[in-house]
Amino acid sequence: MLTIWGRENSTNVKKVLWCAAELDLAFNLIQAGGQYGKIKEPLFLSLNPNGLVPCMQDDENDLVLWESNTIVRYIAARFGQDTWLLNDAATRAQSEKWMDWTLSSLAPALTPVFINLVRTPAKLRDSAAVAAGIEACERLLDIAETALEKKSWFSGNDFGIGDISMGCLAYNWFSLAIERKPRGRFQEWYDGVSSRTAFKTRVMLPLS
Repeated sequence: MLTIWGRENSTNVKKVLWCAAELDLAFNLIQAGGQYGKIKEPLFLSLNPNGLVPCMQDDENDLVLWESNTIVRYIAARFGQDTWLLNDAATRAQSEKWMDWTLSSLAPALTPVFINLVRTPAKLRDSAAVAAGIEACERLLDIAETALEKKSWFSGNDFGIGDISMGCLAYNWFSLAIERKPRGRFQEWYDGVSSRTAFKTRVMLPLS
C-alpha cells in the first residue's frame, strides 16, 4: 500500500489523490501541511527535506518521492500502463508536455490570483497582481483552447495524466469569482473532466 502525505485540499496533493482514485488504488493518507502541521517535523523532513507536500512512500519498492507531477507519473507508470499507455513514448510525451506546461506557465500565472482572492483579506488584496494574473491566464488558456481543436484531451485521444495536472488548475480557475473569456472547447473538456467520479471526490473541494 502507498502512503501519501498532504492535506486533501492542496492543489498539488489533489493531483496525486485524483490519480490514485482513477486507478482505484488503496493508500494510506496522512494529513500534513497547512492546519495539520507535520511538515517541519524530523520524520517528515527525513522523507522530504523541502518540507512540502505531497510526499509519497511506496514501501514495496523502498521508494520515497516528492514533487506532485513526478508522483503522478510514477503512479500511472506502475499501476496504469494498460489504462494510459505510458509505455508508448509519443502518448506519454503528449501528456507530460501539458504537465510541465501547467507547472512552468499556467500555475505561476494563476497563483497570484488564487492567493489574493482566496487567502488574502479583501482590504489587503493586490488588485494589480490579480488583473495581471488573469490577463496572463487568459493568454495561456487561448493556447489550451487551440490545442483542443486537434485532440479531445490534453493527453491525446483519451483521458490521462496530462489532464490531471490541467484539471486541478482548471478547477481553481472556474471556482474563482472572476470574469472569464468563454472558450467552447476548453469548457467542453472541463465538463468532461468534472463529470468523472474521482474528480468529484478528490478535486471538487472548497478552495483553501
